[in-house]
Order: sequence, then C-alpha cells, then structure tokens
Amino acid sequence: MKRDQIFEFFRRLAEDNPSPETELEFGNTYQLLVAVTLSAQSTDVGVNKATRRLFKLVKTPAEMVALGEAGLKEHIKTIGLFNTKAKNVIALSEILVRDYGGEVPADRDALTGLPGVGRKTANVVMNCAFGAETFAVDTHIFRVGNRTGLAKGKTPLAVEKGLEKKVPQPFRVGAHHWLILHGRYICKARTPECWRCPVADLCAYKPKTPAPKGKVRPA
Repeated sequence: MKRDQIFEFFRRLAEDNPSPETELEFGNTYQLLVAVTLSAQSTDVGVNKATRRLFKLVKTPAEMVALGEAGLKEHIKTIGLFNTKAKNVIALSEILVRDYGGEVPADRDALTGLPGVGRKTANVVMNCAFGAETFAVDTHIFRVGNRTGLAKGKTPLAVEKGLEKKVPQPFRVGAHHWLILHGRYICKARTPECWRCPVADLCAYKPKTPAPKGKVRPA
C-alpha cells in the first residue's frame, strides 16, 4: 500500500469514527492496566462483565492488594486463565505500591517489567492513558495489517514495526483503535465483510467477499 493510499485508508476510518476508544471499561489508569492484563485471550465484553463490580470496590493498587488473590479470583473467575491472571494482578499491584507510589509508570519498559504485562498490554496503556503513539498488535491488527497489505509481518512485533514506519499524522494516536475495531466488526477472521468495508478499494485482499443476498454496499 502506497503512502497516499495509507493516508486515505486512515482518513476514511477516522471519518467513520472520529474519536476511537478502547471498548474496555475503566475509571483510571490503574484500572485500565488491570483490564488490559485480564483481557489476554479473553473478550472485552467478558472482561467488562467481570470488572464492573470489581472496579466499584478497587480503584488503586493498594486496594487490590488488600482484596487479595482469593478475593480477586471470585470477581474474575468467568475469565479465561483467571488463576494466573489473579496472581499477576496482585503481584503487579504490590510492585506499583512498593516501587511507584501506587502510580502506573508512563514508561513502556517499566510496564513490561510488571508481572503479566507484555508489550501489547504496555502499548495499550501507553496509548490510552498517556497518549503515546504506540501500536498494540493483537490478533485483529495482525490480521488486518497482513490482509490489507498495510503492514505485513510474520510476527506481531514485525507488524508493529511496520505500522510505526507507515502510519502518518494525524492518525498515529488513534490508529490501533481504528484497526482493532475494523478487524473486530468488518475485516473479520473467517469471512471479511468486504462488501460493506469503507477501504475495500485500497485493500490488497482478493477475492473480495461479495454481499450476502439482499445486502448492498453502503453508499
């Protein structure tokens, strides 16, 4: 995809959704970190169901430590890998209290040093909480990057590096949200809905998925 095509790609996604946001629910930066950590191999919908009551009770790392691992498990037991995630959340909360005064550091390397926090999670926190131009490559972005030709790569890190090089201003802060939402709702894994895609003509994917009977491409 050429430079002018990439600009147009994001311009159209931005036109459809001028202020993209994560679909995870949170009230502060610490809750965002917890929600993203819990979302690994889980859906945002499932995480939100589990954290609504939890986040009414727990707003700080100190409060999470006080709740304890067993108490946290009771709140998140509907989420996949909840035993490991509970252990990691308590451990990272203890570190935040001990080493960072209860605050979430605005530093990707510091974040990835926390238990259960990988590069993708750190990138989400850096972007959503601190406005950093980071690209959190999940399964949706990995698929969209490769399928469209926007940023091809055999690994999430390769796709991330491709996006870092190619995504232009003024779209860099919102880019990963647009790509996630595009992959979640239009450029789906099994059958991409090319017939209603606003960037289908810019995309390298072929053959395009035709519209189901009775459906027409939006004007």
